[in-house]
Amino acid sequence: MKIAFLAMSGVRAHDPELTALGLTLPGFVERNKVVASLPSLSLLTLAALTPADIEVSYHEVPDLAAADTLPMDVDLAAISTYSAQAGEGYTVARRYRDRGVPVVMGGLHVTALPEEAREHGAIPVVGEGELTWPRIIADLRGGRLASEYRGPDGVQFDLADAPVPRYELLDLERYNRLTVQTCRGCPHRCEFCASSVLIAPHYRVKPVARVLKEIHRIRSIWPDPFIEFADDNSFVNRDHARELLTALRDQGLRWFTETDISIANEPELLELMRASGCRQVLIGLESPVPEGLAGLETNSDWKRRRQPDYLAAIRTIQAHGITVNGCFVLGLDGQDETIFDAVHDFVERSGLYEVQITVLTAFPGTPLHARLKREGRLLKEDAWERCTLFDVNHVPLGMSPERLRKGLVDLGRRLYDGAATDARRKRFHREWARTRRAARDRGPGGSA
Repeated sequence: MKIAFLAMSGVRAHDPELTALGLTLPGFVERNKVVASLPSLSLLTLAALTPADIEVSYHEVPDLAAADTLPMDVDLAAISTYSAQAGEGYTVARRYRDRGVPVVMGGLHVTALPEEAREHGAIPVVGEGELTWPRIIADLRGGRLASEYRGPDGVQFDLADAPVPRYELLDLERYNRLTVQTCRGCPHRCEFCASSVLIAPHYRVKPVARVLKEIHRIRSIWPDPFIEFADDNSFVNRDHARELLTALRDQGLRWFTETDISIANEPELLELMRASGCRQVLIGLESPVPEGLAGLETNSDWKRRRQPDYLAAIRTIQAHGITVNGCFVLGLDGQDETIFDAVHDFVERSGLYEVQITVLTAFPGTPLHARLKREGRLLKEDAWERCTLFDVNHVPLGMSPERLRKGLVDLGRRLYDGAATDARRKRFHREWARTRRAARDRGPGGSA
């Protein structure tokens, strides 16, 4: 018996001008390369849960041209897709079904719209795949696959039972980093985020011993890897964070993660992060002005309350030798046309090492999508191909859609110009060198 795991991985801007911008500006190019080179951790995990007597293979599908080379002599095709590539994922699913091969399809998009997947001949897998995969395998063996799979109501997968993903299935030449998950969920529950609403409504951590086991497996095939922790918000649980970072301190790793601005208040944590190999943190700042943050979270205004601390927090984190990639969302309610200059000025004042700008995107299944649909502000209701974080598909309150699009392009040109990118990086390295010299001058008691 054979199963092909297929990751739809070719997310790209739908707007031709934005695509061209991404091909020419360093900041876009480098971040796009990172995203494009990340494997599907969910599919590798399901492969690890597949019994040893079943032959498995893993394939990246960046576009439909690549789909022509996919294996068809399999007993099941398992597809994971982003919203932006859902249409291409359905095309691949139909190709398999036309040849008599059953298809299961999962991910955030399918979890939000299982009926859409069924319309295209795929069996939807709703929610966390670990909860349903054993049943899918049993039904496949018995020749009686169901029309849909979803876990028991109210049950979340225990990360203590997480298997080591099948990293050995990967062609390592394709990747500049590999992913490891240390937790699931995020307490902030931002209106535009699908993950915490659909997959991980409660924050959970993976036991440190299991995280280390995954890292050791990666190092058995890639001795000096760069690790990206595939977490929505690492280090929310401070005790778990300290245990993990202490265990990583002697591993000689280089790693990156996503977290929130509150780590700036944890000097011990920051020192452990640097000592354990943290090179960069990606932080969702969302807006440099408080008006854009009002109502952003569905359970609090935590980020709005923290906004006055943004500048100091970035400087504190980077003073520990950890670069910050600050993320901003353009087109938020409360923002007007002044937001483009506001973001540019904030980036200059803060000394951010890297910056990521996106437009407000209403992914299916999110509170944001439901609200914008209710308010009649979606330009095209089912335009999933525009769910790229760069294509405009809603009517902002403070400007026209065209002004938002033009503002994104113009700001991108200013921020990602080669000279501007080099200046930000040189500034960080200059400041970090000054911090280390000051620590040496203070003697053994220095903390940098």
